[in-house]
Amino acid sequence: MNTEWHFPIMIFASLLVFFLVIRAVLPGQEFLQKKYTIVLLSVLVVIVGMLFGKYGATWGLPWWIYYPIPMLITVLLPPLVLKLRKAKTILYLVLSFLSAPFIHVFFSFCFGWTEYMPFWKIPTVQILFQ
Repeated sequence: MNTEWHFPIMIFASLLVFFLVIRAVLPGQEFLQKKYTIVLLSVLVVIVGMLFGKYGATWGLPWWIYYPIPMLITVLLPPLVLKLRKAKTILYLVLSFLSAPFIHVFFSFCFGWTEYMPFWKIPTVQILFQ
């Protein structure tokens, strides 16, 4: 079965969750003032990070390159670029670390798509109705 079409949907969902995380961290006015920076940041963190992770594995890069680089970009870049103070950085880090498992659980449980975090097995909702 061809699952290549899952990836753009997962990118879109990740972008949405990233925006929600940033919105939860920044007050409304600051979020609006930094909207262009946030869009650029989301392209780098989410789209470039996910493409690097996916194609880094496909190109045969070692896991210790294609996995940690997007993770480090996700962890380090937003607090630095958005100039978050300590409390906001901690909130961002907690929410960002929870977001990937949340997205994986959602897609795995609801649709049976396991590509987001293939090493973590989640049963699908279909199992409950068998």
